[in-house]
Amino acid sequence: MAAAAAEAGGMGLTDLPGELLELILCSGVLSAADIGRVSCTCRRLRETCQARGKVWRERFRRRWPSLLKYYSQTDNVNWLKEYKARHNAGLETRRIVASFSKRFFSEHVPCDGFSDIETLGCPGHFFEDELMSILNMEGRKCLTWKYYAKKILYFLRQQNILKNLKAYLEQPGDQLSFLEGAVLIDQYCNPLSDICLTSVQAQVDDITDKVRKVLRTKNPRHPSLAPKAGEVLIVSDVEFQRQVLDAMNCVLYELLKYKGNEMDYYNSLNSFIHQVLIRRTGIPISLSVLYLTIARQLGVRLEPVNFPSHFLLRWCQGKEGSTDIFDYVYIDAFGKGKQLTVKECEYLIGHHVTEEFYGVVTSKEVLQRMVGNLLNLGKRESTDQSYQLLRDSLDLYLAMYPDNVQHLMLQARLYFHLGIWPEKVLDILQHVQALDPSQHGAVGYLVQHTLEHIDRRKEEVGPEVKHRSDEKHKEICFSIGLIMKHKRYGYNCVIYGWDPTCMMGQEWIRNMNVHSLPHGPHQPFYNVLVEDGSCIYAAQENLEYNLEPHEIAHPDIGRYFSEFTGTHYLANAELEIRYPEDLELSCATVQKIYSTVKE
Repeated sequence: MAAAAAEAGGMGLTDLPGELLELILCSGVLSAADIGRVSCTCRRLRETCQARGKVWRERFRRRWPSLLKYYSQTDNVNWLKEYKARHNAGLETRRIVASFSKRFFSEHVPCDGFSDIETLGCPGHFFEDELMSILNMEGRKCLTWKYYAKKILYFLRQQNILKNLKAYLEQPGDQLSFLEGAVLIDQYCNPLSDICLTSVQAQVDDITDKVRKVLRTKNPRHPSLAPKAGEVLIVSDVEFQRQVLDAMNCVLYELLKYKGNEMDYYNSLNSFIHQVLIRRTGIPISLSVLYLTIARQLGVRLEPVNFPSHFLLRWCQGKEGSTDIFDYVYIDAFGKGKQLTVKECEYLIGHHVTEEFYGVVTSKEVLQRMVGNLLNLGKRESTDQSYQLLRDSLDLYLAMYPDNVQHLMLQARLYFHLGIWPEKVLDILQHVQALDPSQHGAVGYLVQHTLEHIDRRKEEVGPEVKHRSDEKHKEICFSIGLIMKHKRYGYNCVIYGWDPTCMMGQEWIRNMNVHSLPHGPHQPFYNVLVEDGSCIYAAQENLEYNLEPHEIAHPDIGRYFSEFTGTHYLANAELEIRYPEDLELSCATVQKIYSTVKE
């Protein structure tokens, strides 16, 4: 519009005032290529579009607004150079993501599968920003891209968090923040969630402010109400400390309704500090970290106690640093801040314990117990979600104690059981053997079977291709991508593979009572992704078309499918290679089903 006005007045673009010219070039109407061409037309426009100027900064901001946080207002940034670098990073990111399906369709992404990402020449935040843009694509398309972008982002963020954890552990013990340690564990187990120490600390500060308000009504002259900037607040008087704890209990348990999660104690969310703040419930150790952090911000130095079966805090009533366990009151953050004697602590767990269990523990030991809780939760079930939790918690434990033979062996067994990363398994076992030669029996067994797994993988000649037109497949009724319903259990699922007869071993057939089916194992069986996140091998006679199809929220959906059409899924390129005739059949089947329904 400005250009038209200028033309009407007999003026050229270069005759416009500098501010107006800059405004036009920053308007977003012109593409980056347009701005590049404009800058080559004359000296005036070249100066207006200079690399470090407002035009290229605005172009960068419009295209990638989330990246501006990495630049200071005072930095003399070459915005044209940054634009080109981010653009090229995007192209390289998409090339890598597109390659993952072909490279890793038949197996988990191996431990060295991310090596080309680690050697990228672009800044890591450029790469991560492009991955986020892929994940945020609207609609039901590009499912395979999103699947692998998510895996890559998961890996990258965990690598950064591990670096932060190791830097945290290198600090002097008395400088370690319990809250920061809890956040690092939370971040590592939930790398795709938006969790940061600043945000968590702000929520804790908000609770602390509420406590101060309650404290002010009880004692307007309390020393915790007037902390000096930059000074560590310490309240030494026991009565003042008691007032703080009473106010904390009032705010946390009466006003905000925090409580120990007795009904769902073994839910992993209870261990993650950001979830504790959202759900206002947790287990003894997570609630204790919150309680201790607030108390210390108000000048009361509580200490963590690694009490068996029930984590506690202790509050000194005698001389500071006393070694007499009877000089302390023990606080149960899980039990609404109840204050306990030594004898009451024993009643809490139902048996006597020695004095060593009442002693204070370090920040690292608190983290060790938090990670140990997650390890135990990961062992409780045999699901993909629990295996991932077990893998993450083992990574954290071995980051703290890299030479722990017990956990190294557990990690090797886990990878072996999951059939992933056989080369990494051999590396772990070699390390275990060097640390503890007495493990040679268990190590030798795993080495032998891992080498056999590697040999079998080398013998694989390529994917098995299944044609529906083959005579042996004539009994197959359903095709890849169809949304089905289980007749007996009612769950919704999508087919991602099939066999003309049951291909499982006799033990599985016996355990699943397949012979009780009218057609037994001599009927087609289907690999299906179920909406609860599981993968099932289901008999044909137990499946039926879902007449109200909807998306199946399964974490592996993008591994096999590229798009959801609204009625069925379209196989991605790798799955289509294995079932080349199913795509056309799926479309025809869907048309037939829904035309019949309409009639």
